[in-house]
Order: sequence, then structure tokens, then C-alpha cells
Amino acid sequence: MTILTTARLRLEPVSDAHFDGLHALNSDPVVMRYVTGKPDTREDTLANIERVKGRWSALGFSWWCLIEQASNEIIGAGCIQNLGRVEDNPLEIGWRLRQDKWGQGFASEAARCMAKFAFDTLDAEILYAVCNPENLRSARVMERLGMRYKGQEEWYDMHASVYEITRLEWIGTINRETAFNTGKSI
Repeated sequence: MTILTTARLRLEPVSDAHFDGLHALNSDPVVMRYVTGKPDTREDTLANIERVKGRWSALGFSWWCLIEQASNEIIGAGCIQNLGRVEDNPLEIGWRLRQDKWGQGFASEAARCMAKFAFDTLDAEILYAVCNPENLRSARVMERLGMRYKGQEEWYDMHASVYEITRLEWIGTINRETAFNTGKSI
């Protein structure tokens, strides 16, 4: 199982040891408003951990706990997972954060790290993200990641905004960021 790091985060594959932090996150009705529409029970969190551990074992990717390095606390969760279409089963990127960590760039930081994993390690050709159309914060993270709006579709028994980025678009985004950070023109 792969642990990823960023400047401020450590992304650890979800395990039994993360129960308390994940349950605190997933039982917050405001956090879950656009995810499932309802807070998780303890049983929901336990079942999710078991399902995720199975995916890590079978596939080598799934959900990570987003752990803030400064506090060593779980501040969110993020994933690369199969979106679930039978015909092509594309990869999806997703995230959620504790309310007190919203608006601080943690979701974008984790998303860039997970997208890099999807394209570099899993050799993804395309990466999708879906969100409730009212979840403007997540949509902005998708746009910052370089994803483009594809349209509205039905996913997870809800009407969802769908975003996508191809491997070539990702490479272009990385090249633009590198040029910006070094002051070079492209």
C-alpha cells in the first residue's frame, strides 16, 4: 500500500487505526451533505474501512486518510477509485475535508498528489471527478487541478457534475506550473 506525502500532508491508506478520525469526519452532516446526504453511523464507518481495505488489497489503490503533518490529525480523506461503469471502469479522484480545514488549500494539495499517483503509477489515460452540482468548493478544486467540465450525469444515485482530465492535459498542467514557478515562458 502506498503512502504519499505533500508539503503539509501525509496520505495513508485507510486502515482500522484510522477509525476515530474517519468517523469524526464522516459523521459530520455538513461534510457529508454533498457526499451521501447523511452522516455515517459507526457501523457505516466500519463497513467503509473494510471495503476500502479490500480494494487496497485487490487493486493497489483506494482511499487515503489525509493527515496534517503539523498536527498528525486526520483532516480528511481522498481517493483514486474506479468510478464504477461496467463498460470501461474509469478512475475517479475524490476528497472530503473537516470543516475547520476548508479554504486552506488542503484539498487542492491532496488532489494534485493523488492525480500524480493516478497518472504516474497507475498509468491512467483519463481521470474523472464527480460532485453534487451545488458543491461549488469541490468544483473549484477540480478546475484548479486542470479538469474540464464534461456535463451532468447520474452517479451514485444522484445528479452529478462531471469533470475530467486526460494524461496529456495533466502533463500540460504540470508543465505550465513548472514554468510559472521557475519564471520560464512556455
